[in-house]
Amino acid sequence: MGQRLLRANENLARENRVRFAAAGTFVVNLMSSPGAGKTTLLELTLQRLRKSYKTGVIEGDMYTTRDAQRIAGQGVEVVQINTAGVCHLDAAMVARSLEELREGRYDMLFIENVGNLVCPAEFDLGEDAKVALLSVTEGGDKPAKYPLVFQRARVVLVTKVDLIPHTDFDLEAVSKELRAINPEANMLLVSAKTGEGIEEWCGWLEGMSQKKRAGKSVPG
Repeated sequence: MGQRLLRANENLARENRVRFAAAGTFVVNLMSSPGAGKTTLLELTLQRLRKSYKTGVIEGDMYTTRDAQRIAGQGVEVVQINTAGVCHLDAAMVARSLEELREGRYDMLFIENVGNLVCPAEFDLGEDAKVALLSVTEGGDKPAKYPLVFQRARVVLVTKVDLIPHTDFDLEAVSKELRAINPEANMLLVSAKTGEGIEEWCGWLEGMSQKKRAGKSVPG
């Protein structure tokens, strides 16, 4: 049953990917534990990019529309998906959301997945890149405990780095572990409070979006 569901999802994800490619839209799937800072990072990212790029957001959560309301406050078009207890988004949910968004309008589309380090990693949504967030407040053992999400991530954002002096987070050890799990992933250090790393993160997004718009391959 589980394998059939994954195969069906893969077929729908391919259809989504074709639609995104035709529109030239660079699509990012943001994944993390609850409280790692996805929504706050997304707010800062949209503030930085929205004047130069057309951006849209698909906001995933089990319940409430609070995160979507925050994103809408940035003047960005957003569609809320409430999964009613399901621990991840899937390609069918994303496909339905596209009907509410003005397809072809966006240079970048951000999908904020349900807060979970297990289920979301298994489901392809048709995105160009999976991005995993790891906050220093949740500890440095998460890559070893939940390797799949970090193995599949194109970028790993270590968030809340301004709090490192107040925690026992060992940045060097975490960096070494991430390189062992996924040597191809970019690891960026970011802080919503100080702004550290936001320009570098947005610069990566801009470069990838420009490649997509030029029709170049941007494998996830």
